[in-house]
Amino acid sequence: MPERISINPDVCNGRPVVRRTRIAVQTVLEFLAAGDSVEDVLEEYPGLTRADVQACLDYASRVMGNHFSVVQTA
Repeated sequence: MPERISINPDVCNGRPVVRRTRIAVQTVLEFLAAGDSVEDVLEEYPGLTRADVQACLDYASRVMGNHFSVVQTA
């Protein structure tokens, strides 16, 4: 996945983005969650490929595969 998704503290505040773009994985996922098709996303962001969109889904799936706990601090 590092060939498609990157995390750099100097790009988009360290949010995961599609490599060589400033398009956040979250942005792609929000389009899809809103009911837009992959084709709609590709039309909105012509620099993306179908493989980039798939990488965003794969990334989200891997992140959600980890067990997280939300703990209030302070």
